[in-house]
Amino acid sequence: MRDFFIGALDKLIAVLVILMIIGVVVGAVMTAMSPMGSALQAVAILVGGALYVILMAGMLYLFLGIYHNTKRTAEILERRG
Repeated sequence: MRDFFIGALDKLIAVLVILMIIGVVVGAVMTAMSPMGSALQAVAILVGGALYVILMAGMLYLFLGIYHNTKRTAEILERRG
């Protein structure tokens, strides 16, 4: 059951990253198309949003990677001892 939830979390993280990317792009396009917005604001949203997505996705995948590494280490130690 634990493997199911970890696998679901992995898929959920992938979906969240895709939704964040779509949100940043849509926000930048809407800013560029609005009468009060400009191309410079849209570029700033793209750059800031891209940095945010990279940091958040990196942290989420890092935490998931720590789990996988810990699991592999425990399996190796069980086989060894």
